[in-house]
Amino acid sequence: MGLKSALSRPLAAFITSRYHKWQQDPVATQQRVFRELIAKGRNTAFGRDHDFAAIQTPADLARLVPVRDYEALAPYFERVKAGEADVLWPGKPEYLAKTSGTTSGAKYIPLTKDSIPNHINGARDALFHYIHATGKSRFLDGKLMFLSGSPELEKVGGIHTGRLSGIVNHHVPAYLRRNQLPSYSTNIIEDWETKLDHIVEETLPENMTLISGIPPWVQMYFDKLVQITGKPVKDIFPQFDLFVYGGVNFEPYRAKLFETIGRPVDSIELFPASEGFLAFQDEPGNSGLLLLLDAGIFYEFIPAEQFFEPNPPRLTIGEVELDRQYALVLNSNAGLWGYSLGDTVRFVSLSPYRVVVSGRIKHFLSAFGEHVIGEEVEQTLRAAMNQFPEVEVVEFTVAPRVSSDPQEPSRHEWLVEFARPPHDAAAFATALDAGLRRRNVYYDDLLAGSILAPLQLTQLPAGAFQRYMKSLGKLGGQNKVPRLSNDRKVAEGLVAAG
Repeated sequence: MGLKSALSRPLAAFITSRYHKWQQDPVATQQRVFRELIAKGRNTAFGRDHDFAAIQTPADLARLVPVRDYEALAPYFERVKAGEADVLWPGKPEYLAKTSGTTSGAKYIPLTKDSIPNHINGARDALFHYIHATGKSRFLDGKLMFLSGSPELEKVGGIHTGRLSGIVNHHVPAYLRRNQLPSYSTNIIEDWETKLDHIVEETLPENMTLISGIPPWVQMYFDKLVQITGKPVKDIFPQFDLFVYGGVNFEPYRAKLFETIGRPVDSIELFPASEGFLAFQDEPGNSGLLLLLDAGIFYEFIPAEQFFEPNPPRLTIGEVELDRQYALVLNSNAGLWGYSLGDTVRFVSLSPYRVVVSGRIKHFLSAFGEHVIGEEVEQTLRAAMNQFPEVEVVEFTVAPRVSSDPQEPSRHEWLVEFARPPHDAAAFATALDAGLRRRNVYYDDLLAGSILAPLQLTQLPAGAFQRYMKSLGKLGGQNKVPRLSNDRKVAEGLVAAG
């Protein structure tokens, strides 16, 4: 056992004990965070505009600060970008995390001196919880790789600006820097395919023990390794013990990823966002993610089915229920107030508070009134794959196929890129349909009433999703194809790319 591995164990015990303290009274913890946030936000432009002086309770916050997404809050973010101080949080942010893909173009999310520890400590503490729970720390003595965006930063309004993963890269603890791959020169390469070639070249001779990234992009890396060496990943990196991921549900990728590795490895799921590091898997084997209630974020939860109502209820942590879908609203020390993150979660434990990420509030399929969510299609696909063990899926998405021809009923279309297709595609499509009907009563009613026809399964050629993302300039990094769409834009783009 190396020095880092040995020293990590008492540190892991100390950090987990600190978490256990605030978990003893999570409601009081959130109340304290609420008070601290309102006190610091009171003298900002946003605080004055929204009468923070009158806010004493979460009910006051809900009354005075409406729920808004990035676009609705854009006037404040634009003032921050222009270099104005004391707009959303005292002073100026340390960084702006730049993300893409919104209707208004790029988003610039503030990272303040107070909020940066949330992003850094969240990922660190996930690893320490794993070490404390399992006793496994050997991975710290090998090479650690984080597939991320470029750490190269620009200045916007005098503020360092870049991708969140690149910003976080600048804060990797010194004791891990000598273990970290890829190198800075490789990490700043913008073209994903070129970057991937360099990553493979750098890592092949190394003792890789931890690999982290979004599953589809890690799969591309593994495929490249296997292509070059002709060996499974377990033989290339015999000490590879831990896979850390976030951003998408791992289940659709699990079988193919582990087949490429050649054996199971432990994994840790994270729930990171540019707006905050929200949760991590604190208990191996438990799919629930521990919601971080003591990290400078005051959470509000809107029942997903009421989100689009004029004045939906905004619940606090003590008011949530098990197995109900909630849209997440953040108030944070990054200067986010009544901020609709866009993600939906479902609580699987209330002691401690653990969630699973169930989808996106705007990424649902309800072209016919069925309101199918991401979690339902992912569970449906996984169940069908269990019925058809020969099947391996690279990527998939679901879109409506609306017909004006009475002879050709409307239906859902599942566009799937298989690594190994089903022997009987029609039977696989039937299993998908039956699975979704069990999970969504509205979809079941629409098929029972012959308003919708059974789904159409469209098999896409190899590489279709990569070509589609490349056509958008979004190959690699943190970019993802939505699981569900209410229109045909993604579906038609995939067919064209295929």
